[in-house]
Parts: sequence; structure tokens; C-alpha cells
Amino acid sequence: MKSALISGGSGGIGTAIVKRLAEDGFAVGIGYNKSGDKALALEKEIISKGGKAKAYKLDITDKDCIERAITSIQKDFGTISVLVNNAGIAEQVMFTDISNESWQKMIDTNLGGVFRLTRAVLPQMIHEKHGRIINIASIWGETGGSCEVHYSAAKAGVIGMTKALAKELGPSGITVNAVSPGVIYTEMTSHFDNETMNSLKEEIPLGRIGLPEDVAGIVAFLASDEAGYITGQNISVNGGMYI
Repeated sequence: MKSALISGGSGGIGTAIVKRLAEDGFAVGIGYNKSGDKALALEKEIISKGGKAKAYKLDITDKDCIERAITSIQKDFGTISVLVNNAGIAEQVMFTDISNESWQKMIDTNLGGVFRLTRAVLPQMIHEKHGRIINIASIWGETGGSCEVHYSAAKAGVIGMTKALAKELGPSGITVNAVSPGVIYTEMTSHFDNETMNSLKEEIPLGRIGLPEDVAGIVAFLASDEAGYITGQNISVNGGMYI
């Protein structure tokens, strides 16, 4: 059985990805930082349905924590064949109000976290001459988002890293792709009022806000054998917004 590690696996998009990959037959490692209760509940749910899953403490800003999680999942499920870099943070603030600390935290988490976790998983993938790395970026990494300059910069960095790393790892049989969600119903959008959500909906040609499952479906495809000849791509899941 192939195994997959999903960082931020207890969040909205992360949970949908964990469930979908479990349905597709993967043993799933549910990486969490602060939402341990949600991760354990998700683990139990998947196991109750006949799947394989386990929650792991995974702070993507902590090198030692990452190494402990990788060692544990290798012991439990063997080689990690799919890594989904999903964990991240967001903040809406005017550019002039971004502090040095906020800027550094955003870049270190959303971009640095992808770097650290990928670096930790790569040696075994290179040894196996196989692997799938899937980075969750954002529409704002493509177009830029007002009042989210530091978030947009970090996610743009994830897209750039994806394209560069794909070229480097292609000879090792490892694919690297990004998925850029548009406006999705998650905790990150739960603070928007109805007027804001309706305004966003009007900008989307498909006329609806996206669901975490919309993102999970693309991730599942990129993790599958059918996507073996796709690498270095950034796939937008945004309902046609800003096409």
C-alpha cells in the first residue's frame, strides 16, 4: 500500500485531501500542529471505514518536529510516496501595517515550511526513484491579493519553487506540481460576511464558491499513476475566476 503525508491535514482542504486519498487506497499520515483533536477524530473516521490513517504532530516551522514525524510515518507505513504540502497561515492586513515579524512568519511558514518538509521527505523518494510532491499554493500567488501582500508573495514563491524543483527532480522519477485554490469554503473564508461572499461569487464564472473536495479531486489525480507525465505545473482550481 502506498502512503501519503498531508501537512495541515486537519484543516478544511487538508481534511478533504486526507479523506480522498484514503478512499483511493493510500495509507494517510495526517500532519497537524494545533488541531490534534480534529486530526485524531479524522484518523478514527478513516479507520472505521476500513482505511489506514494516523495523526502525527507536524510543525512545519520546526526541523526536529518534522524529522520525528517522518521517522514515525516511515515506521508505521513505510516509504512516503506522496507528499502534500498543504499547511499554511493567512492574514488580511494593509501592506503598511505588516510588521517585520508578520512578514517573516508568513514567508517562513508558507514557503519555508514547504522547503523544510520537502527536503526531509526527498532522500527516500530519490532512493526509490519515484514520488509525488504536491504543493498547495493559492490564486493570490498567481494574481496577487489586496491586503494580502505577504501571503501572495509566499504563495508565488511556492509556485516558483514547484517549477524549479520539478526540473531538478525529473531525472529521479519524481513529479512536482502545485494546486492553486481560488475562493474555497474553509475556516480562512468563514470570517467573510454574506455581502463579501456574494461579491466574490459574482466574480466567478461558475457562479459558486469552491468546496474543499474540488481541490482534493485535483490532488488525488496528481497523486495517481495517470498523472505520471505531468510535472512543473500549477493547476488553478478557481471556478474560472480571473481567467
